[in-house]
Amino acid sequence: MSYFISRTMKDSINFEQAIENVTAELKKEGFGILTKIDIKSTFKKKLNVDVNQYVILGACNPNYAYDALKEDSKLGVFLPCNIIVEELSNGTVEVSAIDPVAAMMAVNNEQASIFANDVLEKMKTIIGSLGLVTK
Repeated sequence: MSYFISRTMKDSINFEQAIENVTAELKKEGFGILTKIDIKSTFKKKLNVDVNQYVILGACNPNYAYDALKEDSKLGVFLPCNIIVEELSNGTVEVSAIDPVAAMMAVNNEQASIFANDVLEKMKTIIGSLGLVTK
């Protein structure tokens, strides 16, 4: 079992467009972006190294987060759902999202598994629709 799901974007979609598409698709599924970590600029500033563009988006669906934390407050260690937008060496962009089912395997909680399955289906919908977004 993989711990993530991903999709390589069409060549016509650049890095910034990919982030816009991810954000729009997340919104359609009830998610918002809580954090945006720019790894490229952070590594340049802290380590003085150059890497391809790489952003980690911390996505949260408040309804699922609230229900999960009501069930078990320690489930917060799995929040938010991280999605990465990564420029590959050939210039294409890949978007990857955590597989919440794989992440929650260590949790022995039936209700948490139900939440994880629901979120996984939403992540599959989001990742599956990328590159097909029209403005």
